[in-house]
This record gives sequence, C-alpha cells and structure tokens, in this order.
Amino acid sequence: MVKLPFPSTLIFPLTNGDKLNRYEFERRYDSTTNVKKAELIEGIVYIMPAALRFRSHGQPHARILTWLGNYEVLTPGVELAVEPTVRLDFDNEPQPDAVLIITPEAGGQTKISEDDYIEGAPELVVEIAASSAAIDLHGKKQAYRRNGVKEYIVWQVLEQKLTWFYLEKGEYLELVADENGILKSRVFPGLWLAVNELLTGKMSDVLQVLQAGLQSREHK
Repeated sequence: MVKLPFPSTLIFPLTNGDKLNRYEFERRYDSTTNVKKAELIEGIVYIMPAALRFRSHGQPHARILTWLGNYEVLTPGVELAVEPTVRLDFDNEPQPDAVLIITPEAGGQTKISEDDYIEGAPELVVEIAASSAAIDLHGKKQAYRRNGVKEYIVWQVLEQKLTWFYLEKGEYLELVADENGILKSRVFPGLWLAVNELLTGKMSDVLQVLQAGLQSREHK
C-alpha cells in the first residue's frame, strides 16, 4: 500500500482529545472557525462547550471578576484578564476563567508576546469548576503547579466549595482561612476573600472584606 503525503499547507481540524504540541494546537485552533474555546492541557486538546449555564458558571464567574476587578483598580502594578490564552509550556496552553498578574515592570513572572498572548505562569489563576471531577483539579492543577503558578483558586460550584492553593517548595498547599473565615493571599497584599459570603452570594460583604484588605498596612 502506498501512502501519499499530505500537502504541507493542509491543516487538520481541531478535535477533542487530539494529542498535540502547543505550536500545532495554535495552528489548528487559528484555522478552526466553529470552536469558541479550546485548551491544551498536558498535550491533550479539550474543546469547551459553547453554551454555559447561568448559576453553575456564568454567575460565579461574574462574582469572582467583581472581587478581582475591585482589587485591580486600587492596586498599582497588577492586571486582571478574563479567559486569556496562556502559553505555559510546550504541552500546555489553557484559557483560565481569570488571571491576575503582576506586570513585568513591577517584577512579575509573565510577559506579553508580540502577538499579544501571556507567556509564562500568571501569579494567580482562577477556574470555575462544576465539581471535583473536573479537569481543573487534575490535569490543569498539575500543569499550573509544575510551571510555577504561585496561587490557584478553584471554585467547585455544585459542591459549594472554594479551594485556594499556594505554591510552597514546588507543591500546592491549601490556604487556610483565619478565625474570621477570611482567606488572605500570600502573593498579593490585601487580596482578602470572605469565602462563605462569596459562596452564598453576599457580594456586599465580600467587597467590604476586600476593602479592609485594601486598607491594611501590607497593601499600603
């Protein structure tokens, strides 16, 4: 049997489950018009559904962005992005639900490429996950840890649980709330989160606690 070579200009469609390197993933992704969002995690392509549910994703996502957006406005040297493409390494190119970075000028560990993508590990990544079965707590967590994402928040909406990991000697440890139920970032001074209030939708209380963090001595 004779196999005819494919023309070098032929680009195959992006398919869920493909095992690709980052460069081939980008090449196929750029040529695919019917895919809204796709990620490369540990060399495997995951194509996200176009439709997103309100209470299990859209609303929690908006609440996280409200919290982080308020912090960004009042904190010089940080920038917030929503679902940006992040070039982590040769096998990983995720689109996290939110990232908060320290700008390169302020000593951050990422840079913005000439074609306007994040390269390197953001200081903080946030993912909205349906449950603990999601890839966010498995393949993505492994990739983020290995590449040096300093803090990683996963909100498991169906289980009403939020976990905030921080990187310590190459491993992710779980951040523990203080006696008032507040989680405090170890990387971003004053980034405080009232977890139970966020999970129950009490956003005015969430912003009140954040405001206390923004007025703290470490933030100033």
